[in-house]
Amino acid sequence: MLILGITTFAIAIASASPALAEPKGIFKVFNDCPTEVSGNTLCTYAETTSGEFVIGTSKVPINQTITLQGGGVKTGSSNPNEYRLLPAKDGNTLSKTELNVPGGLAGLINCEEIKGGGLFETLERATCKATFENGLTGVTASTELVASTSNPAIINLAALVIEEGTALTLPLRVHLKNPLLGEGCYIGSEAHPVQLHLTTGKTTPPLPNKEIKGNAGVFSEEEENGETLTLVEENRLVDNSFSAPAAEGCGGFFSFLIDPILDAKIGLPSASGHNTAILEGRLKAATVASVLASEKF
Repeated sequence: MLILGITTFAIAIASASPALAEPKGIFKVFNDCPTEVSGNTLCTYAETTSGEFVIGTSKVPINQTITLQGGGVKTGSSNPNEYRLLPAKDGNTLSKTELNVPGGLAGLINCEEIKGGGLFETLERATCKATFENGLTGVTASTELVASTSNPAIINLAALVIEEGTALTLPLRVHLKNPLLGEGCYIGSEAHPVQLHLTTGKTTPPLPNKEIKGNAGVFSEEEENGETLTLVEENRLVDNSFSAPAAEGCGGFFSFLIDPILDAKIGLPSASGHNTAILEGRLKAATVASVLASEKF
């Protein structure tokens, strides 16, 4: 029955007419679903509320809600339940939730590691120490979607349900923020993303990582005025087989000094088998047809 419910909303064909009003009732959560996009038949709203993100030696716990929302167009593959994710109307497809990096800047950079007696080295070492002395040592990390036409974000509803194969493909970059690091400090890019292949099943990572297990979660349906929404709670998506590239742009003009220090501290680039993503939360999904119908409630 649960698989049937997923399949029902997954294969429904929606109207391509542009929305003239906002979704109502239980469908209000899909307010930013791009229902006007041709070919879009699916609206999704996922919240990650716990878990962790590990790159190299740096572990960041997920203790604030990260939202992934948008629409879905069939990929045209042999699997009718596979969708290319479409951006949210407001562009906030993946929320840029800032998570605190344990240890902050002190855990990532030692000012004395900025070697050399030249003007640039001396100035950056002084800037580093001034940042510490002012107490601005906190570092935050946020994940940003870098999906493209050639490397889209993909959701596979069948894989999510049966706990086998990749349920969610996400090309990401990790944005590190601190006054010393500047606004352009990233791990990953559109050209060299942190490529997650998340599963609700078992992983098969290279050593030293070991197998971990996801969980499809608990499925239920909510109905309002004859329209149905599918809810998945206690969902757990995992991947510990991905790699991570070197850091770029950290320290602004002084990135040629800071990037290598950051890389050495975290262990970047970090090969497959040394990184882990665990995303725990809930998912809401409905057909575009149901979302559009709710505008007339």
